Amino acid sequence: MNNPDISSGVGVLDKAAVILGALAAGPATLAGLVASTGLARPTAHRLALALERHRMVGRDVQGRFVLGPRLAELSAVVGEDSLLAAAGPVLTSLRDATGESTQLYRRQGEVRVCVAAAERTSGLRDIVPVGSALPMKVGSAAQVLLAWEEPERYYHGLRGARFTATALSGVRRRGWAQSIGEREPGMASVSAPVRDPQQRVVAALTVTGPIQRLTRHPGARLARAAVDAADRLTEVMHHS
Repeated sequence: MNNPDISSGVGVLDKAAVILGALAAGPATLAGLVASTGLARPTAHRLALALERHRMVGRDVQGRFVLGPRLAELSAVVGEDSLLAAAGPVLTSLRDATGESTQLYRRQGEVRVCVAAAERTSGLRDIVPVGSALPMKVGSAAQVLLAWEEPERYYHGLRGARFTATALSGVRRRGWAQSIGEREPGMASVSAPVRDPQQRVVAALTVTGPIQRLTRHPGARLARAAVDAADRLTEVMHHS
């Protein structure tokens, strides 16, 4: 078995880890797994099938073993933890730089949830408590979370939305979104995407405030700062 010096003392786990390590190099037939891991054929076969059942191993179109989708899901959770750990300082810095409240939203089904926030300490502000679930039909954060979605979710999300496909096309072109009074009369916002290492949009970073301060063209004032802050969080995702 490869890497004999790396042992947890739990044989079956060590062997499963060796299989996953071998598949990290690329797809493999059963014979290939046996050759690369040094495991007995029945053992390699039994463990590969068990890992497949848990979605840690999958099959490609040729029937070869490959790393499974569960590993990507677990990796995403690790990335989310890193994202939340970094979000506080970035949101606070953005709040201090702009003088406006800042939030980080993630999509959960048909809503977007505020997972982190830094509120303006005085004056007229838009308070969104962490944990708040807001609709995906209004607001600049909803636009960002929808604009790069796969076609089926994209067109489903547009039904009944306050924004249009033309607006989302502009979001993709500019790399940021703005809304004026969509979610709450008198309030405006600007949002930018946070991406994972596969370039999927996993969160929206948002700056919000009253229209009287942000004007009816909030992007002109806030887009650059929002995009820069979102890019800092994207860097965290890429190194997590």
